[in-house]
Amino acid sequence: MKFETVIGLEIHVQLLTKSKLFSGAATAFGAEPNRQACAVDLGLPGVLPVINAEAVRMAVRFGLATGGEIAPRSVFARKNYFYPDLPKGYQISQYELPIVSGGGIRITGADGKERTIRITRAHLEEDAGKSVHEGLGNLTGIDLNRAGTPLIEVVSEPDLRSAAEAAAYMRKVHEIVTWLGICDGNMQEGSLRCDANVSLRPADSTTLGTRAEIKNLNSFRFIEQAIEHEIERQTQLLEAGKKVVQETRLYDPDAQETRPLRSKEEAQDYRYFPDPDLLPVEFDRAEVEQIRAAMPALRDATQKRLIDRYNLSPQDAEQLTASPSTTLYFDAALAGAADPKVVARTTGNLVIRDLSALLHREGISISQSPVTPANLARLAERIVDGTISASTAPQVLHGMASGEGDADAIIEKRGLRQESDAGVLAGYVDQVIGANADQVTQYLAGKDKVLGFLVGQVMKLSGGKANPQQVNALLREKLGR
Repeated sequence: MKFETVIGLEIHVQLLTKSKLFSGAATAFGAEPNRQACAVDLGLPGVLPVINAEAVRMAVRFGLATGGEIAPRSVFARKNYFYPDLPKGYQISQYELPIVSGGGIRITGADGKERTIRITRAHLEEDAGKSVHEGLGNLTGIDLNRAGTPLIEVVSEPDLRSAAEAAAYMRKVHEIVTWLGICDGNMQEGSLRCDANVSLRPADSTTLGTRAEIKNLNSFRFIEQAIEHEIERQTQLLEAGKKVVQETRLYDPDAQETRPLRSKEEAQDYRYFPDPDLLPVEFDRAEVEQIRAAMPALRDATQKRLIDRYNLSPQDAEQLTASPSTTLYFDAALAGAADPKVVARTTGNLVIRDLSALLHREGISISQSPVTPANLARLAERIVDGTISASTAPQVLHGMASGEGDADAIIEKRGLRQESDAGVLAGYVDQVIGANADQVTQYLAGKDKVLGFLVGQVMKLSGGKANPQQVNALLREKLGR
């Protein structure tokens, strides 16, 4: 029997706030255990939670970005369960009235076609602490630093049909939340992780099969591996005439297998009820529209703008939208150019390659770049008008970064101006043709790649100052091909 895979993801997005969802405790990663857990996080008697308004606004931004409906009134609930990583005995979450309902995210499916993965809901909730075993022998430690950290849980409809699609969907969520600036996206630190619900059903059936939930997947590779394994496990069970048990499982990346953790809870097991300590969160339309107006254009729309306006390649547009700050820098550079459309491609190449390499070496972000966007645009103009070659640009860029002046000043100071005089270049070309008879013969015999060698020899002879486009044309002219 052939089976169809049905997958739904529950993605936990840690919001990029400085304090927790219901307390003033810090959320910084890497603190000593239990140094960032206050009385509210510990659930001590008499304490009351207070909602973090910035976390609420971040949840609204996500909902708007994915086409969801922002609830005018949402309610927090107590999700009751008794694990040592939640000292209150319950988690504050949302159930019947979440802040975001509906919406969807477009991905490219396994068939190469785009389709929308529907979102059921995106609700606010606090994170739990974690159990620690390493270095404790047979004991278990509890670190409550994460307890109370603000999350939005993004729950998809069961619209995914393969492990590859699940990973693509997760990547798209990662892209959206980092682009919006509501999450740092660091999966190794737990800022973005997901639970995958996987089931199989006969290919001609519309009834959902029994699902298993794989918990706490924190890398795109692990998501694919875990789901692939679970599909294989369930297929073997069903083909042997056995039943899939509804349960929660953990993925072991070393053994590349999933293992049972506990029976799968249902909503009634958590005994949800409205939290009596928290008022409903209420939004009017004007407040929602204010948040929408302050949001950046999404990455997909920004890529399309760059391609349409400047005729950039999709690959360059993708790299120039790696982050909002990269796009802001690129746009600012073109704003300072005399003819933005003419220098756009060259400016993009400088940002993607030369400037990125410089920033990586210095360990700084593009928003901290020592080269201003206006100066980078001037450098791009000097490449386009032939004053210098693209191969010389890194020297000028490093000069600007070290404070030597603008592009024109550095070009003159270092003697980097490109040689474009036809008579001078013809002399170089004649010398190279005379000194490389074997290579000339090979080129005339049809070996076109040899032309690159001859161009390189001219560049070497000129000290790197010859205009390579003119050299190429002169060589073809003199060699008759």
